[in-house]
Amino acid sequence: MEETISLREIVDTLKKRIVMIVLISIVAVGASGAVSFFLLTPIYQASTQILVSQQAAGAASALQSVGFDVDSKYIQTYNVILKSPYILDQVISELELKKTPNELNNQLNVTQEGQSQVVTIRVEDANPALATNIANTTAAVFQREISNLLRVDNVVVLSHAELPENPSPIKPNPILNMAIAFVVGLMGAVGLAFLLEYLDQTIRTEEDIEKLLELPVIGSISKMDDSDLGKGRDSNGQTKSAS
Repeated sequence: MEETISLREIVDTLKKRIVMIVLISIVAVGASGAVSFFLLTPIYQASTQILVSQQAAGAASALQSVGFDVDSKYIQTYNVILKSPYILDQVISELELKKTPNELNNQLNVTQEGQSQVVTIRVEDANPALATNIANTTAAVFQREISNLLRVDNVVVLSHAELPENPSPIKPNPILNMAIAFVVGLMGAVGLAFLLEYLDQTIRTEEDIEKLLELPVIGSISKMDDSDLGKGRDSNGQTKSAS
C-alpha cells in the first residue's frame, strides 16, 4: 500500500506536537547558553608579526645551498622552524612554562599573510597576559636563533603583541553556540514529532479507519453522555426520563 503525506497532515502533526517542539528548542538553547557561559573556559588570542627580508645578506645563498626554491619555500621553512622544539624549548625555559613543546605547539598558529614576506604568530591561551608573553617571546627567540641556524640576519619584528585593558575571548561564542543549538534542537524536535506520529497507531477519526482498512465508512455512532442514557421515548415519540 503506497502512502502519501499531504501538506495538511504535516501541518497538523506540527500543531499537535507544538508544545513539545517549543520545549525541546528552549531546553537546547538554555543548555547551550549555560555550558558556554559557565562551563567552557574562555580562550584569548594574542598575535605578533615578523618580516622575513629575502634581500638580507646571506638569505638567498643559505637557502639555495640546501636546495630550496628561494621565491616560494624560504618562508615555509621559517614557519616550520618557528614551531620546532628547538625554538619552543627556549620559549618554555624563558617563561618558565609548565608545558611540553607539543602542548605549546598546539597553542601556536603561524601563517604567511598572502604572498607577502610577513608572518603572523598567533597564540591562544586561557590567560590573556600569558598569550601575549608567549607570542612576543616566540618572535624574539626566533629572531635571535635564526642567525645560528641558517647564518642569516633577516628577521624583523614588525609589531609586538599587546595586552588590551579589557581583553575579549575569541571563544567560546555563546550567541553562536545558542543559535546553533536552537537550529539543532528545532530539527531534532520536528523529527521526533514525526517519529512519534508514525509510531502512534491509535485510530481516532473516520479518516484513520478509511486509510487503515481502505473501506468507506457507511455510518457512525455519535457520542452519548450519561444524561442521554437515562432518557427514553413514549408511545407518542416524546422524550421521557427513566424512573
